[in-house]
Amino acid sequence: MMYGYGTSMMGPLSWVFMLLFWGIVILGVIFGVRWLSERSKTRDDGGAEKTALDALKMRYARGEITSEEFERMKKDLE
Repeated sequence: MMYGYGTSMMGPLSWVFMLLFWGIVILGVIFGVRWLSERSKTRDDGGAEKTALDALKMRYARGEITSEEFERMKKDLE
């Protein structure tokens, strides 16, 4: 009998499972942080970089500029 002293019932392999557990936890935190940082970078447009013309089209679609202003600015960009 062990009388509450010594190693657990798993014996000498318990440290392997402990390292495996903490390794999985640490990797989970690392990948979670990386995923969140990538997600915040691509949140606005699904990952594609916006051009000036795309931004101009969005302003026109929201009604911030008139069609005359849109055409004038579009010519300036081209």
